Amino acid sequence: MFVDKETIILKSGDGGNGMTSFMRYKGIANGGPDGGDGGNGGNIYFVGDRHKTNLLEFHYKHKYVAENGGKGEPNNRHGKTGEDLYIGLPLGTVVKDAETGKIICDMYYDGQKHLVLEGGNGGKGNVRFCTSRRHAPHFSQTGEKTEPRKVVLELKTIADVGLIGFPNVGKSTILSKVSAAKPKIADYHFTTLSPNLGVVKYYDESFVCADIPGLIEGAAQGAGLGFEFLRHIERTRILVHVVDVSGMEGRDPYEDYKQINKELKSYSKVLAKLPQIIVLNKSDLFSAEENIKAFKKKTGYKKKVFAVSAINGEGLEEVVKEIFEILKTLPEPKPIEHEEFRYEKANPTDFTVIYDEEDAVYLVDGPIVKLLSRNVVLNDMDSLAYMQKTLKYYGVIDALRKKGAKDGDTVVIGDIEFDFVD
Repeated sequence: MFVDKETIILKSGDGGNGMTSFMRYKGIANGGPDGGDGGNGGNIYFVGDRHKTNLLEFHYKHKYVAENGGKGEPNNRHGKTGEDLYIGLPLGTVVKDAETGKIICDMYYDGQKHLVLEGGNGGKGNVRFCTSRRHAPHFSQTGEKTEPRKVVLELKTIADVGLIGFPNVGKSTILSKVSAAKPKIADYHFTTLSPNLGVVKYYDESFVCADIPGLIEGAAQGAGLGFEFLRHIERTRILVHVVDVSGMEGRDPYEDYKQINKELKSYSKVLAKLPQIIVLNKSDLFSAEENIKAFKKKTGYKKKVFAVSAINGEGLEEVVKEIFEILKTLPEPKPIEHEEFRYEKANPTDFTVIYDEEDAVYLVDGPIVKLLSRNVVLNDMDSLAYMQKTLKYYGVIDALRKKGAKDGDTVVIGDIEFDFVD
């Protein structure tokens, strides 16, 4: 089964909790704090892998989680850093944020590595909360929790040349003749159910050619197999338009040619403007000669047309030579140009203050709520004092005053509720 588009869920590792610990040694009556910090959570990376050909493995497994950081330990020992997770992707895979559709990365080169999600920061141990006035803090910080993210993987085949045309016009046969590729070939429509790649050699040079499953009328709107695989010619530099010139299936070769170009234009104006080489296949069959003349006449003799017989290889050498001549004039292929999308960590000290008239309470919301929830232990006076100092330091107290908070008013920060004291 060929899979070229999947949606998966990624979650980097949570940070490990800081340790609340005090020295316990023989001969030391009241040892000071020695709780170590928690380890950072593991990151998630995508890596380009030329040995992978499609996204089948992501069809069966949809969630990928990096290792959490280890908790801090006594004697100021740091918790273990979570193992990073490396996910191999076939070359040509474009990774997008599922929510916005923005491109995160284009895995174009073998070995290319891209950091997608950073692990959570480890929490601070209680030794980090010591001050000249707080000698024995009985609280520490929990590790930072990370959010799962949903991304879309979309494989766009990397090839210089794309073979396009209606089903059963001989694209796979042409690929098998000009390269070492061995696509499945049969005399019925939609023999090709996935793109096939072949390397075409011409003296000391070579190019990659992709056989794209047959398009039909309405492909750009989702009909047949064409819509699923049109993305695989988005990276190509030249299109080889294969037409069955024999007319054996009762279709007009020139109308087929116009219909495929119409589908290309409907799907992408960029694709429609790519250089095209017209290959009239099955030219050795009965009535083909008249159809070739009619085809050339309808194009006004303005386009270069090659009459070939893919089954015995006649005329294909001239086609390959023409492809190489055109490729020399075109710019080298490169990854998709895009404004890189990154999952940025929110500023942990950002906040908003809202007055809820119905409940007559002041609500403090934003990333600072998570920061405080990681630090505050409700049954510890030192921890509560630290919270008050943090609120004052980051301007929350001033913001509450500006909103009209007075002594005795109720303030809610996450799960913490207290009376405002000015």
